[in-house]
Amino acid sequence: MPSDATPDPYADPLKFGQRVQILRERRGMTRTQLADLVGVSPHTLKKIENGQQQAPGLEMVMRIAEALRVRDLADLTGHPDAHVDLFIGPGHPRLAAVKAAIDTFPLTATVEAPPVAHLQARLDRAWTARHEAPNHREVIGKLLPDLIRDAQALVRQADTSGERRAAQGLLAQSYSLSQFFIAYQPDSSLLWRVAERGMIAAQESEDPHTIGVAAWLMAQAHRDSGPRHFDAADAVNLEAVRFLEPLLPDASDDVLAIAGALEFELGYTAARRRATGTAWRHWDKANDMADRLAPDYYHPVTSFSQAIMGAHAVTVAVELHQGGESVRQAARADTMTIKSRPRRARHRIEEARAYQLDGQPDVAIATLAKAYEAASETIKYNGYARRIILEEAESKQVDRRRRASELAVEIGMLAA
Repeated sequence: MPSDATPDPYADPLKFGQRVQILRERRGMTRTQLADLVGVSPHTLKKIENGQQQAPGLEMVMRIAEALRVRDLADLTGHPDAHVDLFIGPGHPRLAAVKAAIDTFPLTATVEAPPVAHLQARLDRAWTARHEAPNHREVIGKLLPDLIRDAQALVRQADTSGERRAAQGLLAQSYSLSQFFIAYQPDSSLLWRVAERGMIAAQESEDPHTIGVAAWLMAQAHRDSGPRHFDAADAVNLEAVRFLEPLLPDASDDVLAIAGALEFELGYTAARRRATGTAWRHWDKANDMADRLAPDYYHPVTSFSQAIMGAHAVTVAVELHQGGESVRQAARADTMTIKSRPRRARHRIEEARAYQLDGQPDVAIATLAKAYEAASETIKYNGYARRIILEEAESKQVDRRRRASELAVEIGMLAA
């Protein structure tokens, strides 16, 4: 390794503060930015990084891990016995088969392509199953390999430009569904391959709604890669919003909904930046679009709807670290109107983050238990939920520690 290279925090027995500094710099964050995210002064953080202050307790360690998007707690602490995956879930048993289908490009016609209507009906059923099943990764993971192979075959065997565009649209849908399955699993390169291929197929389809969905997922992939990628997330989002804007006066519900979902994503990223006014302004614009939809409308991919805007308000407040406001928004949101079980579970997790911010850890754990009931695989793969559970499993309050530990066992974080 060159003498001027950044040290590898995984290779050497570095102190906690050194690891924080290295991981912070790899994320492209200033000391002031990280200090703001974890609720300490830049001076205090500097002392932690320089080893002038004793390593903080578990609660602060978890805050730092969350802010730095540390995948494994051992990477931050340096303790092998602290090996806990935080912001990435375990590999699903069906991940290998899905990966094989994505990575295989047969050059001969070994698979006869199904009719377009047949494949579209299967994809529609797959999206419905994803929203209805608590074990949604298992359900769609079983379907994805055949969907991907058939969509690829349909593109290869298309005879006309119109047939090829329709086939590319179905292939883009297959990749979009794949991205939901792959997210938060231990194969980030596969996630990026799917996001990029989905965007290419969507553009080839020339279908505005399909392009909007692919852009929505691509922007999320950028944003979830950390602060250095926020600009890229915004660029994708803004380009898609500008592309769809001329269509909105006469848009179908699905096109209007994906435009609203993209508008909210701009607010979500702004909230991650702590840009309060910008975040709520985009939420307001998304809410106006939701109001143009029928009360019972529900977007089949993003869950965008009138019902979801309450959940989105909780997310904005939580990302802005507005504890009281996030709890108030949680009280206003009607989770039972969220039809999608995974999305309902995700909202429960955001509520739990709100209660944790507001100093109500017992309510946070109880809310995570509700998330588990709604969709067990959502909480199993969610880093925020895992962080709260792990933190409260170390609580000095016996009952709280017991409840958190039981939930940790349920989702596979701790052995029974």
